[in-house]
Amino acid sequence: MNRVRAVFEKKGRAKYISHLDLNRCMLRIFRRSGLPVWYTEGFNPHPYYSFALALSLGFESSCEILDFNITDDSMTMDEIRDRLNKVMPKDMGIVSVKPQKLKITEIAKAEYAVSLASENTEKLLADVQALMNSDEIFVEKKTKRGFKQVDIKPDTELVECEKNGAFLEIVLRLPAGTQTNYNPTLFLDALKNAGSQPFTVEIIRRTGILCKNNEIFS
Repeated sequence: MNRVRAVFEKKGRAKYISHLDLNRCMLRIFRRSGLPVWYTEGFNPHPYYSFALALSLGFESSCEILDFNITDDSMTMDEIRDRLNKVMPKDMGIVSVKPQKLKITEIAKAEYAVSLASENTEKLLADVQALMNSDEIFVEKKTKRGFKQVDIKPDTELVECEKNGAFLEIVLRLPAGTQTNYNPTLFLDALKNAGSQPFTVEIIRRTGILCKNNEIFS
């Protein structure tokens, strides 16, 4: 049995497919592909597969992780990729298929590219820099027990922040995985509250799933 890890992209209109609907969609994809996917045992067997990290509704991504098992050891990774791509819906596609290497518990961070539109990107850039230079960034984070105040400053990495005409392009690295997950909207909410320059969010795209040492998770 081959333990397979596929990386797929989700963009355009597909960003409005919820995580629940994505599960149903993937079930249909596997059935249509005819791949010899390993099924669970029991009264109601179904293809076994799992996603590394749920993606928020409205976010695009170029690096979503899908794990599953193939019972035919003679199948190549390229063949698996091609058969899946033939039945993938519009604005979704398999980027690569490889044997599983690392455990899901190795995931520590996620990288996001955020595009903000503003009438004055110079002021907005100054607001971002001021926020990152502050001693703390307190936000309200939803938990299982309700909302609580969390300081996201120690765990927020601003990788890039550049003006691009009427847009400010930001790249953030935030905690992700089994222990802590920070949504980039937490940072954007803090920026709206602390900054003076209004902006609108054009695109949020997940561009990387990383390990603790910033190695790409694979």
